[in-house]
Amino acid sequence: MTDSPHPSPLLDQPCRHQALLTLPAQEAHVSAARHFAADLLETWSVPTGERDSAVLIVDELTTNAAQYGREHMTLMLVLDHGTLHIVVTDSGTTVERPRRDIAPDEHGRGTGIVQDLAQSTEVHQTRRGREVRACLRCSA
Repeated sequence: MTDSPHPSPLLDQPCRHQALLTLPAQEAHVSAARHFAADLLETWSVPTGERDSAVLIVDELTTNAAQYGREHMTLMLVLDHGTLHIVVTDSGTTVERPRRDIAPDEHGRGTGIVQDLAQSTEVHQTRRGREVRACLRCSA
């Protein structure tokens, strides 16, 4: 875990706060990512409503990373100029399509939740895996 007010490679400019957490890509570690984000955002004085939205985004993105990643997942949080950047990477090789053998009310809503809460979202396939970015305005 890192919490640093140094320049962010994500933004190529100085930022107020930045933190990084790497965990095994296993569902058992999703709650650790969620608690990490909640505690950190409280420390950064992110208001409760915005913090709750961010933690829900972290929960959805890390759940997907744990489900589809192979080795590890990484959560990066950057708070800069009133915008919280949430970036989750995993070692998955492709963006998975919903499985037909799983009822739609059990899976598949996470992406919609993230898109509803965030001002913007992006998904990229990289050489090392998948990267999902969500940006959320914060009044901190």
